[in-house]
Amino acid sequence: MKKLFLVGALALFGAMNAQVKYGAKAGLNIATLNGDVEGAKSLVGFHVGGFAQVPLAAKFTFQPEVVYSAQGAKEDGGNGKWNLGYINVPLMFKYALAEKFNVEAGPQIGFLVSAKAKEEGVSIDVKDAFNTIDFSIGLGASYDITDKLSADVRYNAGVSNLIKNSEGDDKATNGVFQFGLGYKF
Repeated sequence: MKKLFLVGALALFGAMNAQVKYGAKAGLNIATLNGDVEGAKSLVGFHVGGFAQVPLAAKFTFQPEVVYSAQGAKEDGGNGKWNLGYINVPLMFKYALAEKFNVEAGPQIGFLVSAKAKEEGVSIDVKDAFNTIDFSIGLGASYDITDKLSADVRYNAGVSNLIKNSEGDDKATNGVFQFGLGYKF
């Protein structure tokens, strides 16, 4: 009986694994800091990483990702920047509206790996001023150009305060538009 169960479990795992698709993605970020950050303007960055697509039902797919994302903001009217580097783990749920067109939504957790304030060529490490964990909600859409190549657009709206030990009501959150390409292996 144990052998039959083991064979059945291995067959089920093999069938599920055969349907899972893996891939790589990269693209452009347009990021800013929202909230009590005076003069914050959009900063152009990038994202690069990998994903898996796990079919859940005929039109539903779960897409976990691991992505490095360059975020932050520029100072309005000056040449200052806040460069924030994150390892983000989006857990997206996709719904196929049409054969090649999907909408997606899901939570994302980000791990701050670097934070630099830069002005007039001088860069200062400011990671100690920021919380190292960031939570956000992602909303987006994707289009399958071919069976292997897709294009996507997504907005990640930060929901957790980035400022560590903020006094009073000081709050800052990430806001990131992403435009990317994905390739399934």
